[in-house]
Amino acid sequence: MKNLIRIFLILVIVGACISIGSSCSDENDCSLAGRPMMYCTLYTLDEITDDRVKDTLDSLTITALGTDSIILNNEKNVHTLMLPLRYTSDTTVFVFRYDPKRRPNDVDTLYIVQQNTPYFQSMECGYMMKQNILGTRFGNSSERIDSLRILNKEANTNEIQNLEIFYKYRDRTPPTIE
Repeated sequence: MKNLIRIFLILVIVGACISIGSSCSDENDCSLAGRPMMYCTLYTLDEITDDRVKDTLDSLTITALGTDSIILNNEKNVHTLMLPLRYTSDTTVFVFRYDPKRRPNDVDTLYIVQQNTPYFQSMECGYMMKQNILGTRFGNSSERIDSLRILNKEANTNEIQNLEIFYKYRDRTPPTIE
């Protein structure tokens, strides 16, 4: 009976120590995984039915203008994008290259105007940035992007779509051989 009481007391003491230690642990995630991003989906409008159809790009490289950052490096079969917005400026410019090796002039430029609002997260994380998209436009030499539509203005971490990028219609049916 004395052994049973001793085991019970040891379990209670160990359990109390574990619960105290875990209750004081820091649950804040200050990593880059918590950084808000702009989530985009690629679409095209079917010329015949005028329906919005999800689009996929065969190859895409994205760089941020004014930096040496490569956001996507020759990514294949791209249909969604996660793009970081700049903290140090109210405008972010992305350069889309569709086939940089074979067609270096096949380029579109996406301009995002955003409002950056710092806010205090915690003592461990310090200040974070809340980013709201104010406007978008595109400039192109390849004339692939047709239009843009903002769905949600607030950049987020939970993959809520912010922007629809519409590409000009491309017939994807293979040519017939006669």
